Amino acid sequence: MHMKLSIPNKVVAALVLIPLAGCPIFAQNSGSSSSILGQNLAGNVNVVTTAVPFLIITPDSRAGGMGDAAVATDPDANSIASNPAKLGFIGDDMGFSVSYTPWLRQLVPDINLGYLSFYKKLNPHQVISFALRYFSLGDITFTDNTGVTVGSFNPEEYSLDAAYALKLNDNWSIGMAARYIYSNLTGGVSVGGEYTQPGRSLGVDISSFYKSGDVGWGGKKTYISAGLCISNIGPKLAYTQSGNSDFLPTQLRLGPSITMNLDEYNKITWALDLTKLLVPTPPVYEINSTTGSPVVGPNGQDVILAGENPNVSVPQGIIQSFYDAPGGGLEEFHEINYSTGFEYWYDNQFAVRTGFFYENPTKGGRQFITFGVGLRLKVMNIDLSYLVPITQENPLQNTLQITLGFNFDKSKKTAADADKAESETN
Repeated sequence: MHMKLSIPNKVVAALVLIPLAGCPIFAQNSGSSSSILGQNLAGNVNVVTTAVPFLIITPDSRAGGMGDAAVATDPDANSIASNPAKLGFIGDDMGFSVSYTPWLRQLVPDINLGYLSFYKKLNPHQVISFALRYFSLGDITFTDNTGVTVGSFNPEEYSLDAAYALKLNDNWSIGMAARYIYSNLTGGVSVGGEYTQPGRSLGVDISSFYKSGDVGWGGKKTYISAGLCISNIGPKLAYTQSGNSDFLPTQLRLGPSITMNLDEYNKITWALDLTKLLVPTPPVYEINSTTGSPVVGPNGQDVILAGENPNVSVPQGIIQSFYDAPGGGLEEFHEINYSTGFEYWYDNQFAVRTGFFYENPTKGGRQFITFGVGLRLKVMNIDLSYLVPITQENPLQNTLQITLGFNFDKSKKTAADADKAESETN
């Protein structure tokens, strides 16, 4: 007896998540590919899909309040998630942060993302960091072919990160992170006669960060930053023994930020992130106009009318991702997501944030505005963010994130201890 999953809401949630699934484009052909290649394929819905998309959900509420823009903002305890190289410029000696995100609550009540991160300065130029990202998809129900419930399971995914950042000079830093990835979506259930297994893989991030000196725009103390990070470079991930496997969400993220001190108490930052998945785009396949089935070529593979073969190695997939869209350059342009946000600080104690995220409708269509606030005390900071989708009845509606962080400055602590000791002596 084989079992099947009875999880309609979970499937919908997965489709919206990054999204998890899309389908390749099939097209009838009358004998020449010119009629297909002449179409505006860039206007077709053609979602780029990967395994474990939870790895590219923004985990912390500071970035979440700025439309997910984070690659070039000032460093904090969550920088390992967006750009590990930023940690080379972090001011405090040590810190950690805890974040919690209820996810897709418009659909189901029990999907959530948790994130824990920690950093420690080894010396003024070197920083290490660790992080745990945990994603729970709530409870699902297993049924047999007759619809009888035979059990339940709580799918879960997590990643364990370790990162190192090196500050090269007053303006540049580089960083690298290694990641262990675990994804258990089925609990070993048999699907289509084949038993499933948890997916496991390893990923690597490489990144860099630039921060200028004071450029003095408009007579105000101003500095410009820029960041670049390529994340989740690693082997494909498989859930069965059949050999079928999926790409990790290898992603290129880059962008600038500008911070201006308006006066002694007021500071504002603008940031922009451009992101693109570095995995193959599904091509256009030919179908038989009579049978409706894909046409198989002499090599045993489905015939591709436009685009490139997606069944390639990871290095080839990264290179190919820049030119393989069946809609050509316009579709490649559509695969870039835009995140932009503003952050205002008063006296480095209270922050207000807003941002905007845009994904082309043919590539998933996530579009939303974000808002956030932050409060910074002596060693503790609290951040909240709230997401407002552009479209009506969007599953991302009412997404709330909360982050609690602690930062410890060794130099300040040492100075305080010295003052205390001197007062006791006197």
